[in-house]
Amino acid sequence: MIASLLLAGCAQTAKPVASVQVEPPVQAAPEVALEVAPVLPDVELSSELLYEFLLTEIANQRGHKALAVDGSADLALKTRDPRLAKRAAQLALESGDMNRTIAAFRFWQETEPGAAMATRVLSQLLLRSGHLDEARAEFIKVLKTEEPAVGPAFIQLYSLAAGYPDRAASLQLMRDLAVPYPKVAEAHWAVAQLAAAAGDEKLALNEVREARGLRPEWNAPVSLEAQLLRKTEPQQSLDILRRYLSAYPKSGEIRLQYARALLEQKQYKPARDEFKRLSIESPDNIELAFAVALISLQLNDLTGAETELRQALLIGGKGQDAVEYFLGQLSEAKEDEAEALTHYREVKAGEYQFSAQLRVVYLLSKQGRLSEARLQLQQAPANTLAQRVQVVLIEAQLLSEARQYPEAYQVLEQGLVKLPNHPDLLYEAAMLADKLGKYEASEKFLRKLIQLKPDHAHAYNALGYSLLERNVRVAEAVALVEKALQLTPDDHAIMDSVGWGYYRAGRLDESVAMLRKAFAGNPDPEIAAHLGEVLWIRGDKAEAASIWQDSLKAHPDSGPLLSVMKRYLP
Repeated sequence: MIASLLLAGCAQTAKPVASVQVEPPVQAAPEVALEVAPVLPDVELSSELLYEFLLTEIANQRGHKALAVDGSADLALKTRDPRLAKRAAQLALESGDMNRTIAAFRFWQETEPGAAMATRVLSQLLLRSGHLDEARAEFIKVLKTEEPAVGPAFIQLYSLAAGYPDRAASLQLMRDLAVPYPKVAEAHWAVAQLAAAAGDEKLALNEVREARGLRPEWNAPVSLEAQLLRKTEPQQSLDILRRYLSAYPKSGEIRLQYARALLEQKQYKPARDEFKRLSIESPDNIELAFAVALISLQLNDLTGAETELRQALLIGGKGQDAVEYFLGQLSEAKEDEAEALTHYREVKAGEYQFSAQLRVVYLLSKQGRLSEARLQLQQAPANTLAQRVQVVLIEAQLLSEARQYPEAYQVLEQGLVKLPNHPDLLYEAAMLADKLGKYEASEKFLRKLIQLKPDHAHAYNALGYSLLERNVRVAEAVALVEKALQLTPDDHAIMDSVGWGYYRAGRLDESVAMLRKAFAGNPDPEIAAHLGEVLWIRGDKAEAASIWQDSLKAHPDSGPLLSVMKRYLP
């Protein structure tokens, strides 16, 4: 593909490491030397040669590539005619045989020494095939033909060298090529780009600063230097961009980079100012208006955000669905649920479509419209596995919140029919089965989950805790919760399970120690209930009552606390 572009005479600029488009040098154009006509051999066009030529072309047209390559190479060798050598090189290139293609281009170069295109393509072929020393010699010839205006040639050479897998080798190649051109900014820029790619930031900074000094108006070195300093010296990076903009305020690409850098460093107000300026200069660009609106949302400037989003709607274009989604978010922030529903329902496609549908479901359920919410959820465009699972889990959650537990369990069971091995569905189905007293089903789901994911700590904990709550198979239950704690040693909920297990096993001192550790890390009312009960049974009734009462002040509606206090306190 690269070679065919060159054969077509295209000179394309590579996308550099920096985000700014590389501009060709602005300088007086040199006189273009007329390409010297090739010297043609004194060979008679015999009927035999004509027959071979036609046979080669027909073979190529009918897809017999190997025959065409052989025939064209034979003709070129017999005649040493540069026109036939060029055709042989073209056919070899189309065949994809790298070795034959290199040989063919060498022969074309031999028969027509002034053919710049042969040298250019040969240099690329040698680079792609890993012959860096030979490629270097050809690239030197290419640069010579471009003198004195070699700047664009270095930009093109960078695009070729950047694709070479050995970054250190491609960097060394470019450094060698740049040595004779110390006053060419593009040569320093190309070395800087490859040095950055190779991880040599010191060299990259030195070279890019040389480029800036030679061509201070050129935006590409400015962009690259700012990027190189972005993580280590963020303020210096911003200063470089700001100073350039003060001298060249119409550089939209640098202004966009500056705005993004401000945003990355959470300088939201100046970032919004820069995006606003860009938006004013490009009033039809919906993405810029959208960026201003999102930053306004970040700043909690709801009025400003709404103004920008509505302006984006007027602009139109492919970003309409995203704009409608964030207008819905804005309406929710303003507690206008009816308007939010209207906007979310206008999201017909794009990356926010699924999220918008879920917001509709949430708002409908919040309003008590459970049937509508479920219908909306079932119609949501769930295109990925994660989205399909999310739909099932949300529907089960909606039903559980409405205390329709059997219906919620049925939804999870149906989900497991389609996705029988999904960990999240297995876990949620197990929890709901346990809540409904379907202990065998719950254990079946959890054991399958453990089999699928042996490191799933919460599966071990859920199964063990279920057994402990029913006070059955206590030794097995303790082993399960201890395994869970081994997998996640800092989980305070699992510490609570282990402490409760020790209590069931009659190991009161160990139970108190573990429950104290859990409660210190997470003063949850259920942990307080457990700790207090074990202390009470061990005889520390005053401390137990104190823990319960203190926890009840913070959690006056806690069921576990109220239950245990009702059993033990008069």
